[in-house]
Amino acid sequence: MNDKIIEVLKIVILVMLVTAVFFPLVKWIANHVGALDYPNERKVHKKPMPLLGGLMMFFGFLFGYMFFAPQSTQMLSILIASFVLIITGIVDDIKPLKAREAIVGQLIAACIVVFYGKILLNNITAFGFYFEFGWLSYPITILFIVAVMNCINLIDGLDGLAAGISAIFFATIGVIAFIMHNIGSLEITLAFIMLGATIGFLIFNFNPAKIFMGEAGSLFLGFMIAVVCLVGFKAVTLTSLVVPLLILAIPIMDTLFAIIRRIINHKPIYVADKKHLHHQLLNQKFSQRTTVLIIYGVNILFSLASIFYVLKDQKKGIVIYVVLMVLILWLILKTDIVVDKASIHVNRDNTKKEK
Repeated sequence: MNDKIIEVLKIVILVMLVTAVFFPLVKWIANHVGALDYPNERKVHKKPMPLLGGLMMFFGFLFGYMFFAPQSTQMLSILIASFVLIITGIVDDIKPLKAREAIVGQLIAACIVVFYGKILLNNITAFGFYFEFGWLSYPITILFIVAVMNCINLIDGLDGLAAGISAIFFATIGVIAFIMHNIGSLEITLAFIMLGATIGFLIFNFNPAKIFMGEAGSLFLGFMIAVVCLVGFKAVTLTSLVVPLLILAIPIMDTLFAIIRRIINHKPIYVADKKHLHHQLLNQKFSQRTTVLIIYGVNILFSLASIFYVLKDQKKGIVIYVVLMVLILWLILKTDIVVDKASIHVNRDNTKKEK
């Protein structure tokens, strides 16, 4: 076990250092090509920030791929798809693409790992139920990959938020691997490589951030999370799809709330707003750093619930899950994450005046 721990630490630390080393170069490239995020009424930062931080993580991933990852058709498909996403993200960071244009790169990347790498979600087991997808596994897997990418993209609104949530995910998968004695498999190697890359980037992205990950980073992170979920589920490391979904509960719920909110307000789903979970916490007078740490804490609790699920200690998992559901219910009632309470009060007042 000590040898395995040393091997894991070697992967994480080396990839982290390689990722961090690329910071000055990537920052210079971002400034040189004009890949900058300018502040506006919807954004929290006050000055132009260099994007393309995703390049740092991709370079770290390439290093890990060359020295630690097993060579296979699956791994090659992941590499090619990642490159497609990085190019799509870089173009989007320099000159923002329309939603329908950006989705093309996401679909191409998803199709590469599905049709070439044969990474498929063939079935699902949850709470004693089993579903076999058959030919539907192809569109369902593509939809799953694209959905996870966009979940991470939507949660990327504060310094260190998306990167930190992603790091917690990869670390949790690593813990589950130790529990199940499954060190050395593809999904575990990928998880530790990405943990190192994410931490290496987070050094420069945590508040106050020196660089943002940009579209390239959020798409790449979301893609790698989806791939680790799919490969791990197929290899029975993640005994049920419930496990990764619990770990990703925060970005998934934030995305669902955003969709519901925009439908209620009769707005297109892809139109950005300032009502996300992190915005709601900022409205409660928490600082940026405190807001991010609160979300980290809740995400870690979801990760613990996932680990307890794998350990078959369902009672502890249920207790944690109930506590988290109460917190979420409080959040929905307390904030405007789903419905704008201020507008409701205004409408009520106008109705009374009309009467």
